[in-house]
Amino acid sequence: CPGLSVCLKVQLVAVMGGAWLLISMFLAYSWHLMMAKRDRPYVDKYKGRITSAGQKYGVDPAVLGGIISRESRGGTGLVNGSGDNGNAHGLMQVDKRYHSPKGAWDSQAHIDQGAQILAGSYSDVERKYPHWTKEKKLKGALAAYNMGAGSISSYEQVDAKTTGEDYSNDVVARAQYFKKHGY
Repeated sequence: CPGLSVCLKVQLVAVMGGAWLLISMFLAYSWHLMMAKRDRPYVDKYKGRITSAGQKYGVDPAVLGGIISRESRGGTGLVNGSGDNGNAHGLMQVDKRYHSPKGAWDSQAHIDQGAQILAGSYSDVERKYPHWTKEKKLKGALAAYNMGAGSISSYEQVDAKTTGEDYSNDVVARAQYFKKHGY
């Protein structure tokens, strides 16, 4: 170190920056949990359908619950079953520009379609990043569900192009909440 005071200031800024990062991450995580808790009574209405879709496509039902919470607030954020200015369909907000929606907005067919899209996204990420851990692949699949697998350039930037730049982290936090509540 050329000067002790310079080194101490740099280290203090690094520590304080890290502390602020940890505080902001904690607050974001708390926010995601609060949203999941608020949405749970609405998501619970579809628990049987969610569980069935999860079993059919090999997707953890808690993750599907997390997506439904994030995408449509358990259906409470939809207008006539649609969101995103009419571009997205149903609880899982299947994008009509890329997929032909199946079933009514809250049907088993719709939830199955969302689970199938997520499973396909996982396969896409697995092919693109075979060396990633299962946890990283899941976050990649969630980001791909939101923005497409082509939007992912690295794990460090997995959410860079997602809605709110936090999609996979948000859904994982919500999924953890739903897992603790029987999904």
